[in-house]
Amino acid sequence: MSITDWILHVDLDQFIAAVEVARHPELRGKPVIVGGKGDPSQRAVVATASYEARESGVHSGMPLRTAAKRCPDAVFLASDPPAYEAVSERVMATLREFDAVVEVMGWDEAFLGVTTDDPEAFAEDVQRVVAEETGLSCSVGIGDNKMRAKVATGFGKPAGRYRLTRQNWMSVMAERGPDALWGIGSKTTHKLADMGITTVAALAAADPNELAARFGPTMGPYFRALAHGAGDREVTATPYVPRSRSRETTFQRNIADPAEIAGQIAALAGRVAEDVVAEGRPAVRVGVKVRFAPFVTQTKSITLEGPTSEAVVIERAALSVLERFELDRPVRLLGVKAEFDPS
Repeated sequence: MSITDWILHVDLDQFIAAVEVARHPELRGKPVIVGGKGDPSQRAVVATASYEARESGVHSGMPLRTAAKRCPDAVFLASDPPAYEAVSERVMATLREFDAVVEVMGWDEAFLGVTTDDPEAFAEDVQRVVAEETGLSCSVGIGDNKMRAKVATGFGKPAGRYRLTRQNWMSVMAERGPDALWGIGSKTTHKLADMGITTVAALAAADPNELAARFGPTMGPYFRALAHGAGDREVTATPYVPRSRSRETTFQRNIADPAEIAGQIAALAGRVAEDVVAEGRPAVRVGVKVRFAPFVTQTKSITLEGPTSEAVVIERAALSVLERFELDRPVRLLGVKAEFDPS
């Protein structure tokens, strides 16, 4: 890679909350929490929270009721996906005005492949133009591959810039936990801790054979490679396509009857099947999510015998997955997901 080829990760700051504040300027500077129907007395989870709300310990995925207890002065708003999608499209259109390859990763983030002698100046221009065109702020991570650029963004938040490359990777990352790496979550971090691996440096120095024995011949070495900062360097303008379609429902009162639970799963599977048909791509895997009371979530899935868009097959698969759960506790949420072939 030449010294003028860079990957920038552009991440919109507190995106959903920022969109809502732009729509309601009187909320600027106040703790704002978005989720469900905007009613903390009902069962739903936080979609996003403004920085002011996060200072009180509110975070995405938290029950709205818990968020209300932690931040009683917060303003709660209903989630409005169409509005967020419209603003996202404006942002991505703005990014495409730059001399860069833009790879959209979701509503609020994209990778930019750029050729420049001054990536910080390029990043600053991106931040300025996005703010002028949309009123939103963004953070930009600068890297020599996607993984480093993505991780770098976290060091630049909010509204800042940070460069993370092969040269400074270990000096910055060595003593951080493995979950600081893009692609390693809390479950894997706990499993690594059981092996005595609690830092990025320790993971980078770990025995590949031991990792393979614990996580499999593919994922074990992959985790070690992440610790060394390895990552994809190709940025493509191929339009973003969702990897899955899912539907879920939160019950205002717990349900426990197995027949009722199965009926709800069948109904959700039917809605997912409609989404699959609308997407125009067959599903290859079906998953089910069950959230037991008080707030314990489990997910299980199966690979289908072959790609399909047929509702009866997706429903049958979802009910088959449901049989793998021990329905010995009341249920507060159910979900069904259909995954597409990633290739």
